[in-house]
Amino acid sequence: MSHRIIALLKLCRLPTVFTALADICAGFLLTHLTWHPPVQFAWLLLASAGLYLSGMVFNDIFDLPVDRQERPRRPLPSGQISVSTAVVFGILLMGIGIGAAAFAGKFSLLVAIALAVAIFLYDGLLKKTPLGPIAMGSCRFLNVLLGASSAATQWSDLWSLPQIWHAAAIGVYIVGVTWFARKEAGISSWTSLLPALIIADLGLLMFAAWIGGLLPQWGISMPAPGFDPPETMLLLLGAIALTINRRAIVALGDPTPANVQMTIGTMLISIISLDAMVIYFHRGPDAMVFALITLALILPATFLRRLIPMT
Repeated sequence: MSHRIIALLKLCRLPTVFTALADICAGFLLTHLTWHPPVQFAWLLLASAGLYLSGMVFNDIFDLPVDRQERPRRPLPSGQISVSTAVVFGILLMGIGIGAAAFAGKFSLLVAIALAVAIFLYDGLLKKTPLGPIAMGSCRFLNVLLGASSAATQWSDLWSLPQIWHAAAIGVYIVGVTWFARKEAGISSWTSLLPALIIADLGLLMFAAWIGGLLPQWGISMPAPGFDPPETMLLLLGAIALTINRRAIVALGDPTPANVQMTIGTMLISIISLDAMVIYFHRGPDAMVFALITLALILPATFLRRLIPMT
């Protein structure tokens, strides 16, 4: 039984779910002063987890013919989990996600449905096309908006600043990460990895423009940050970017599956740091506890990463 449970956890890539939960933490605090009401916040966390994990399951269901050749050790091609079990597991997770969103509020439900559609579009239709990375970026974009959705009193509230900028920056970053990961099971080439890294860095530059106060100069009126001056936050962002790019440069020089996959793992876990940074920047010192709790999601993600692959 324990082997079967472990296989299910590998199927849904459990370590990566903490990056989705960090998005909810940030999205909620971009529209609320605290994580209150806690029950509503908990429903959004459960909604995000269910939808994200279901997306991983359906990804492997649709990829089974390719995985039999390129990733034979994954739970489905190795026979550890049957396809019928995976389908039921994926439907259950998605049902939990959408159901939890319904309890969070009607706008949360609408975002969750849109996210479910985006997940199936990516997994089933667009993954192998040039639109694949954009589709995955849209999933992450909607996940951030899911975190902010319970504060909305009308549909247009979802598209307000600052959460829309944060969602867009994370979305662009994930477009780059997804492109970087397209051939992670085989031999990648630096000519495909470099443009992907540039796009991921563009997402990081969107955060830099926000933190550095450049957006008002472009006609984008952002709410006043809670943390000022911005130099400390820019240094923190620079440290995150340096960590990502240092690992990526190694993969560019030697694009073996091990190096590429290690880079992808670093890119994914860095989402948690970005979300924690935004919480502290937007809410200021009063949100230190919330930022640290969000940042602490790195711990289970890193621990589980040693047991369960993130890619």
